[in-house]
Amino acid sequence: MNIVIFGLGAVGTVFATFLKKAGYTVYAITKDKYLNDLKSFELKVKGIWGDHRVKLDGVFSSISPLKDKKIDLIILSVKSYDTEEAVRSFKDLISDNTKVIVAQNGYGNYEIVSKAVGKEHTLLARVIFGSRTIKTGFAEVTVNADDVRIGDPSKTISEEDIIKIACIMRNAGIPTSYDPEVYKTLWDKILYNCALNPLGAILKSSYGDLAKNPETKRIMNSIIMEIFTVARSQKIELNYESPEEYIKHFYNDLIPPTKDHYPSMYYDLISGKRTEIDALNGAVVKLAEEKDIRVPVNETITRMIKFIEESSKKVSD
Repeated sequence: MNIVIFGLGAVGTVFATFLKKAGYTVYAITKDKYLNDLKSFELKVKGIWGDHRVKLDGVFSSISPLKDKKIDLIILSVKSYDTEEAVRSFKDLISDNTKVIVAQNGYGNYEIVSKAVGKEHTLLARVIFGSRTIKTGFAEVTVNADDVRIGDPSKTISEEDIIKIACIMRNAGIPTSYDPEVYKTLWDKILYNCALNPLGAILKSSYGDLAKNPETKRIMNSIIMEIFTVARSQKIELNYESPEEYIKHFYNDLIPPTKDHYPSMYYDLISGKRTEIDALNGAVVKLAEEKDIRVPVNETITRMIKFIEESSKKVSD
């Protein structure tokens, strides 16, 4: 099986390392500025899933070296703001049996990919293991809250094909399972990330610290309640009947195993990088505007992150 990992951030590095170690032919596409650090094609992963080192079959900044190869699987793990450019780049790699797994944060990525390459080629993954980049090509897995969930929101791809891919991932050492309701599961993560990521980034706090403080709990609860209102207005199905049901699950079940984790958005801000706020709380704001609904907490959080992004950009310039 020939696999292409599109994006070698923390998540992409983990996928590439484990799949290569399992014996598959694995290529990676990354940005030009990282190529010099990856000229040996070596990747490393450490953390709760053990220490691993592999040599990929190639790391490139474009798909040109891969155009004559039959690609079976593409895992898209770039930041959400790079999705459209990435899809334009890899469209020529899609053949009749190629599958693309959208393994990204936030809302809208699946829609962009499936429109560009076809629903019959597009799978959605909810990734909820925590990982961070130590340096280019070296990632640490810090926490795992649940399996990677893979499914097809369009119900176009056969269950047999999806389960086969999920088994490949699981056998490679990445806990993975088939989820027929993966779109609902993705929204579980959107709720989780919208409540925790921007607030943790702004306040430089772990998930556990946010959950312990009554003031930050009130903010997170308001974010969640606004998202439920927007989801209902947009007829987006969630796994929970009410915000109260989700909030109970959030504090009792989701926070404890990830209490020491800091959001990726925190690391983006301290590194002066662009965040994925537009695919999280920013996406909620846009969906609310379509229905003329006010979501003041999500809007305020979005504007604060954008202010910090812009301030960091000015400093770096």
